[in-house]
Amino acid sequence: MTQQNHSISTFQMLLATTEEIIRERGCRQTTLQEIMNRTSLSKGAIYHYVQSKDELFAYILQAKMEKVNEQFQYQVEIAKCGELHDPLKSIIDGFSELLQGEKEVSSQIFIYLLSQKENKEIASLLKRFHEFSVDMQMKWIQCGQEAGAISDSVDPRKMASFFMTNTYGSIIAKEMGNDLFSPDDQYRIMNELLQNKNEQSEKK
Repeated sequence: MTQQNHSISTFQMLLATTEEIIRERGCRQTTLQEIMNRTSLSKGAIYHYVQSKDELFAYILQAKMEKVNEQFQYQVEIAKCGELHDPLKSIIDGFSELLQGEKEVSSQIFIYLLSQKENKEIASLLKRFHEFSVDMQMKWIQCGQEAGAISDSVDPRKMASFFMTNTYGSIIAKEMGNDLFSPDDQYRIMNELLQNKNEQSEKK
């Protein structure tokens, strides 16, 4: 194993172990000392990858987004040109799993970081995660437009920002025990928006 591959493997182990501790104890009770104990890494070794425990939490969120992106890219590769259903469904299902999966900690992490947004460091982490997420979804939309599956009249940045706003609202609604929209409901809404069916109806 090369040094670079070893570094990547160590970081992935660090993320997975931290996620496991959060699942067991929650964000506030997940300490750097416990992470050190479970991973057998020193504080200096952990700080080689991140500057704080909170940044480690943010990287877990980012890794989850990247996993959804991998699922999307796979569906794009096997989808017929101009087909939106499977790629969009992979995104909706991926986000639903992030928000509602029994073993998922994404909602916990987001709420934990959001509750400390007055801290400049955490505010910066949230901003970085938001920009990363919006940029990724812009690429999804642009990819769909290039394939003829999404209306050219859709503004990629605005739609990506809308999707993230909806995601944040879903996280908060879930934490409040108010989960009214199923993945199928979300799919229907996003499908109509991305294909701009209202505009198409007016043209007819």
